[in-house]
Amino acid sequence: MSDSNAIEPTSVQTGAEVAAGSGAAAPAQGADNGPAPRMGWRAAIGGVINFLTTAAKVMALACAAALLKERMHLLKTRMHRDAAFAHRVAEMCGQAGVDDNFVAEYHEVGGHFTRVAECADGVTAAADTMEARARGVVDAHNREYRGVYEAVQASPYRQPKPGFNKVR
Repeated sequence: MSDSNAIEPTSVQTGAEVAAGSGAAAPAQGADNGPAPRMGWRAAIGGVINFLTTAAKVMALACAAALLKERMHLLKTRMHRDAAFAHRVAEMCGQAGVDDNFVAEYHEVGGHFTRVAECADGVTAAADTMEARARGVVDAHNREYRGVYEAVQASPYRQPKPGFNKVR
C-alpha cells in the first residue's frame, strides 16, 4: 500500500534549505514564501480531541453491543424458564380436568416462549459480531492513524489537507 517514492516527513526541507544546499539564492521570506507557523495550542488540542472522540464513539458502540448481548442472555434464560412454567401449568390443568382448549393454549404459549428464546440466540450472535467488529474498527483506526497523528503533532511545518498526498 505504500509508495517507495513517497516523501517521508523526516526528509522534508524548506525552500531556504534546498536553496542553501544547491548554492542558489534563498527565496525571499515574504508572506507566501516563509515557513508555515507552528501549530497553535487550539489546533493541537482540536486534533487530539478529534482523534480521541472518534475512538471513544466506536468504543461506546462496542460497549452498547456488549450490554445488548448480556441483556439477551438474561432474556433467553427468562423465556426458557417461562416456557417450562407454561408447560408445567398445562400439565397440571390437564390433570385437573380443565377443558382441552385451555390446555392447548398453555402449551402454545410455552412454545412461543421457546421460540423467543431461540430468536434471542440470533440477536446475541449479531451483538457479539457487532462488538467484535467495533473493537476491530478501533484497533484499525489506531494502527492506521496513530503514527500519522504523532508525526503531524511533532512536525514544525503546516501539513497539507487530508487527501493531498494520497498514495495511488
